Amino acid sequence: MQLHEFVDAVTGQEPPMTRTADDIVAAGRRAQRRRRAGFASAGAAGLVVVAVAGAFALPTLGAGRDTTAAPPPAGTAAAAPAEARWSDAPPFTFTFRGYDAGPLHVQDPIVASVGYQIASVYSDGHVSNDKPVTADEVEAGGDPVEQKKRAAGGKPSLWAYLTVYRPGVFDPAGIRNGRKVTVAGHRAVQATLPVGLDPSKPVDEGNKLLAWEYAPDAWAAVTSISSSVASPSFQDLGGLVGGLKPSRPKPATVPFTVGYVPAGYRPLQSGTHAMPGLSGIAAARAGDYGGATYTRPAAPTSGLTAPYDQAENGIKDGFHIFVTPAGSSNQSPEPGVTKCYPGSDRRAPGDGAGGGGFCNIWNADGTVVLQVSGMGLGNKLPLAELEKVAKGIRVADVRDESTWTPAAQALRP
Repeated sequence: MQLHEFVDAVTGQEPPMTRTADDIVAAGRRAQRRRRAGFASAGAAGLVVVAVAGAFALPTLGAGRDTTAAPPPAGTAAAAPAEARWSDAPPFTFTFRGYDAGPLHVQDPIVASVGYQIASVYSDGHVSNDKPVTADEVEAGGDPVEQKKRAAGGKPSLWAYLTVYRPGVFDPAGIRNGRKVTVAGHRAVQATLPVGLDPSKPVDEGNKLLAWEYAPDAWAAVTSISSSVASPSFQDLGGLVGGLKPSRPKPATVPFTVGYVPAGYRPLQSGTHAMPGLSGIAAARAGDYGGATYTRPAAPTSGLTAPYDQAENGIKDGFHIFVTPAGSSNQSPEPGVTKCYPGSDRRAPGDGAGGGGFCNIWNADGTVVLQVSGMGLGNKLPLAELEKVAKGIRVADVRDESTWTPAAQALRP
């Protein structure tokens, strides 16, 4: 699938389909989507339904409850004290908190990586499509997107996120058609992005990027994909510049630890109460517990202009780990059972022996499912290796964060 299809899914006017594990939205990857009865199937006999990335089942994105009300407390967290300074915190660390800037509401970051951290951005007057429909809403029938729009007074949709890059990681010169500006005394670059963020498409005036230097050689960027051309405006986005302040560094945690990782694979990004990467941002309020992405070779930590899974061919060989509630899967719980299924990724000729697939492990009472998936990320790991990874993972008490482990430790055996 192409990235513009994913953007359509989270901001479009029509009810979007959920995505298969073949459909990893890694920035313009050209996989195709299979659809059936409003859902997409993947893996063995349609066992898994996913949204955005990975192989976990999520209800339809963009068809959630009205999200135009005041944002949750995380998005209204107080800024750091004035005396705070940006520290040279290690990867997989959160160094800022959510804040408000006029009509925009930045949430606490939930995605961390070797190069950046990401937070959702909500806006007054918009509907944010990052909460799936409930089973009751599906049962009720009708068009949930249209219902939500009516309830919200026909407000436009928005998918937006703030990426705060570590020093030296972001390259402002790489922004296509970027215009140099100064915002609140900071060097900045603004650009209008193409339809669906697909570089082969013409620009869409509703798609905007504003990046600014928040500290020496350290940049932040807000990406705004709106069905309204007028809002958020660049002026609105500029309001985020002055509000971004450092907070006390806090390790990003995950509710599991790994016991085995195949040779050459390195942790790339994690999700705290979310799936890793932009998948976690697209389903920020889905109730997931955590996850991680690994890649081979190690990802670059300089020259970036977008998150790894937004860049063309940003992840060529990797696998995901997900820990989610049983309700996020369209499979019937099988308490205490481990099951693995071969993958069907489309791979370029000459990629060598096939691999991939996914493995599920349900906890003893069937309320939590762990999944390790090689699908959509090059699909080069043999199924036996994925199973070995899955069986080596120890899941913490998902309801007690005191049992969770900092990702920098948890993701290395």
